[in-house]
Amino acid sequence: MADEGVEVTGALAPPDPHGHARRRTIHDLRLRVLSGSAIMLLSSVFVGLMNLLYNFAVAHQLGADKFGHASVVYTVLMLLSSVTLSFQLMCSKFVARSDSQAERIAIYKLLHRRSWMIGLSVGVLLFVSSSAVAQYLNLPSPLLVRVLALGTVFYIPLGTRRGFMQGTYDFVPLAVNFALEVIIKLIGAVVLISAGYSVEGVVGAISASVIVAYFVAIPHKHHSIEVKQATLRAGMEEGVQALIFFIGQVIINNLDIVLVKHFFDATQAGVYAVIALIGRVVYMLSWSVVSSMFPFSAGVRSGERDGHAVLTTALLLAGTISTLFIFGAWLAPTGLWHVLLGSGFPAEGRHFYSSLLVLYAVTTSIYALSVVLMTYEISRKIGNVSWLQLGFSAAIIVGIYLFHHSLQSVIVVQLVVMMILLLVVSLPFLRRSRVSEGSASETLPELRFETGVRKIRPVDENLVIAEFLKSEFYQDEFKSYRARFAQLVNRPDFSNQRENTLRRALLFRRRGRLWRELPADTQWWEVELTPIDIYHMRVFPRNQWLRYGIPNFLLPETAERIRSRILSHSEDAFIAKLRSLSLEMKQNSEFSSVILITINESTPLTIIEGNHRMTAASLGSPDDVHRRFRFLCGFSPHMAECCWYQTDVSTLWRYAKNTVAYYVKHRRKIAADISTDAVEEPSAAEAAKS
Repeated sequence: MADEGVEVTGALAPPDPHGHARRRTIHDLRLRVLSGSAIMLLSSVFVGLMNLLYNFAVAHQLGADKFGHASVVYTVLMLLSSVTLSFQLMCSKFVARSDSQAERIAIYKLLHRRSWMIGLSVGVLLFVSSSAVAQYLNLPSPLLVRVLALGTVFYIPLGTRRGFMQGTYDFVPLAVNFALEVIIKLIGAVVLISAGYSVEGVVGAISASVIVAYFVAIPHKHHSIEVKQATLRAGMEEGVQALIFFIGQVIINNLDIVLVKHFFDATQAGVYAVIALIGRVVYMLSWSVVSSMFPFSAGVRSGERDGHAVLTTALLLAGTISTLFIFGAWLAPTGLWHVLLGSGFPAEGRHFYSSLLVLYAVTTSIYALSVVLMTYEISRKIGNVSWLQLGFSAAIIVGIYLFHHSLQSVIVVQLVVMMILLLVVSLPFLRRSRVSEGSASETLPELRFETGVRKIRPVDENLVIAEFLKSEFYQDEFKSYRARFAQLVNRPDFSNQRENTLRRALLFRRRGRLWRELPADTQWWEVELTPIDIYHMRVFPRNQWLRYGIPNFLLPETAERIRSRILSHSEDAFIAKLRSLSLEMKQNSEFSSVILITINESTPLTIIEGNHRMTAASLGSPDDVHRRFRFLCGFSPHMAECCWYQTDVSTLWRYAKNTVAYYVKHRRKIAADISTDAVEEPSAAEAAKS
């Protein structure tokens, strides 16, 4: 299905006198993203280099087994960063969208209080469960987990402070804060290891770096403004989505180290940890692009075109970074590993470390591109991709549990899952590009639809359901109900609420999954159409229509493809049915109803009931299609969230969840409602006759 983008068959609106301003706005947006990305990228390069130096220094002094202990404890902190990053994302998004300085600070203070409450709770929980965590990870002492718990208390509120800097585009202080954290971590680890504290010293340096970064990150920008107590305008749903997104992210980025530490011996776990921590640098560099893209994308209010400029710039930067890193890892000389890691790491085959690192870097790069696409969607709306990513993170866990006979197999599992994730999250964007391709270049004014849609009168939803059910009642699903409910279906009494309820239950028996996707605020109208509206109408993308409707599902183009199959004397049963129906409709003047959905009078119409009749009518007399039927249309400003109107990752995931709920819960209830009312139906039929 096409989204809210412009169809290629639309007519051009009058020339836009502000076309030059539009081009300049897009150019400025790209420059701002590039500027912010440059600052964060320089910071990330510095932080990445310091992290490499940190990992090599610690690995060289501790050896493979002890480095495995230190890295898995740090990974626990990274797993908890899902909460930290959730607060950072929420604060950045809400602050970037705020219209006043006072509102920005009010949002920050509210989120800061909440992050402290959660930080204390998580820290206490980690401290109490330290023995169990240490046992699962094969750690020498629960003290390591307890020291980490102290840093966790400050780590979660640190996300809110960094989110405020990100949302106010204070990229320089934000970059300095990240750099300061890694410097303290490196110097502290080296000093404490030299003092004889070994792994305990490394973990202590990690907690100290977080605490110092928190106190340095006090936001001074506009902080002196007096503000009143505030509440978030968007409620808790976006916070939950952010948390789910980062839970999935940290699982994908970090849980592999935890599972390898559990399944492999200490030496192999240390080898994998150093490969993973180095390979993850490419993701950290790409995340700097995401950090700068997100507030710009969230703050864009001028339309999809400006948002597209932000997205393409971020994808180009992330792709370039990933390619350069992979190429550099591939060129690294073999002997470099022995020099950097020291004698505490095993001497494997000539290309053992390099091959693992390149494979891991490719996996991480693919995931980085997926994250750019997902965070763009989250910045523009409530992102159901969070749940999608969480599902893929679970797939990685299952895959590693099933296939962990070698370190390479662990990486291959992640590579396969990440390739599928990138494919899934790319499909909506690829589809939008195909729809808009050739319709207008970026320098042309935006296209607008010429439309003749006219609302005649509002209609009750019960009437729409009755018309839908009447056209579906011949289907096999209703065979056992046909005799008992024929009167109720063919002669509806809309004043009888029990009849309305029963008709809804009967329709939901077959079309419950379809109807449940329509927005709750859908308003139904009887409408009048013109030939140009038929030209922009789209068939419903299900079953055989997928074969003939792709790529844009426009009714005229679909009808032409079917006409060509008819002329070629196709023996396809679907084609034969439409040919027969077309001949029948030429001799039948019955005025039946077709049900449509759309956003407003200026957006494309999608048929949700009447595909066959509309196509058959187009085959027989295309110029009279708009007069051949009674059109009932559902309007909603949220119709783009319905997968039948716009197909993307978010709408498909919503449909998947609703489908599960339908089969697990609602279908049984529908059957029970029909069975209960069926006992009383004879009396209802008599009442209808009277």
